Amino acid sequence: MIKAFKYRLYPNTAQVRELEIMLETHRRLYNECLAQRKERYETAQESVKYTQQSAWFKSARGANDWYARLNFSSAQATMRRLDKAFQAFFQRIKTGDKPGYPRFKARGRFDSWTYPAHGDGARLLDGKLRLQHIGVVRVRQHRPAQGTIKTVQIKIEAGKWFVIASCEIGDAPPPRTEDTAVGIDVGLEHFLSTDQGEHVDNPRYQKEAWRRLRVVGRVVSRKKKGSRNRGKAVSKLRSIHARVSNKRRDHHHKVARDFVSRYAFIAAESLTVKNMVRNRRLSRSISDAGWSQFLNILRAKAESAGSVFVEVPPQGTSQACSGCGAVVQKALYVRQHRCPECGLSLQRDVNAARNILARGQARMEPVWLNVAH
Repeated sequence: MIKAFKYRLYPNTAQVRELEIMLETHRRLYNECLAQRKERYETAQESVKYTQQSAWFKSARGANDWYARLNFSSAQATMRRLDKAFQAFFQRIKTGDKPGYPRFKARGRFDSWTYPAHGDGARLLDGKLRLQHIGVVRVRQHRPAQGTIKTVQIKIEAGKWFVIASCEIGDAPPPRTEDTAVGIDVGLEHFLSTDQGEHVDNPRYQKEAWRRLRVVGRVVSRKKKGSRNRGKAVSKLRSIHARVSNKRRDHHHKVARDFVSRYAFIAAESLTVKNMVRNRRLSRSISDAGWSQFLNILRAKAESAGSVFVEVPPQGTSQACSGCGAVVQKALYVRQHRCPECGLSLQRDVNAARNILARGQARMEPVWLNVAH
């Protein structure tokens, strides 16, 4: 299993300048490699491979002092990053999706670089991070990294620097034996509801900060592009967005940890959020809830704790009666499920959670039977 540990960096003034230079050099390397691929295809209808650009970079370092200061493995990781973007581009063409050609990265659109091997250019020690050409940077290591550190990533978020250590922590623990199960239905009235009638409130962090976001956003729009005052206003706007994002992520982690500690089997919906946000009336509220991030966190925590996490198709979970299976059509604004066949009356999301749990258990029955035999 791979587990990531994220720590805040506290560089001094000189180290901040060197980190910014390093980030900018990686950004320019990314853009130059993208320009090479674009030009080669437009002039000769040929593709440029990663191996060709890696070989080019070896000679380019001799003529470019900025490239010479880059750790070679981290530069290769940046070129692989571009290569993966092209692979995803070609894959989308094959599947008929909207292609989305890889873009040149402007300042503010490129926020990280990676060291593929721990100890090659970056080494995380107790409370310190040693970086090639930068020195020893102070780290707030609020918890120890587990397992073996494989890769190290340096990232900037709203003016703050972070290090992300990806660690190999061994095999996943065996499945838990407790007979505890829960079905989860995520929503907007409540952040989630369970089959047992439990509700978790929807905090709506973005809505809470919406007035400040609008005010600062208007300040940004009034500033002259490229000016120092616009840069200050943009930094303030980013800090507000970062705070909203951090509060939302913290809420997701706490809720996921609570459910994983209580249940050995968790069933949830398999949602396609990118299609759901096309609803203009609900898109902002759906994005504010952050369902995709929550389900990803819940899945990862369940795996690391030995809980079984199952996703089921969401179609019909709100319309079907969890008592008798009859289909009871109701509009989205109708929040109470009342079945004319069996007389069951439930809050709409609780009824959906019961259906989700039943589908999840039905999906896992063949697996359990094989294990039993």
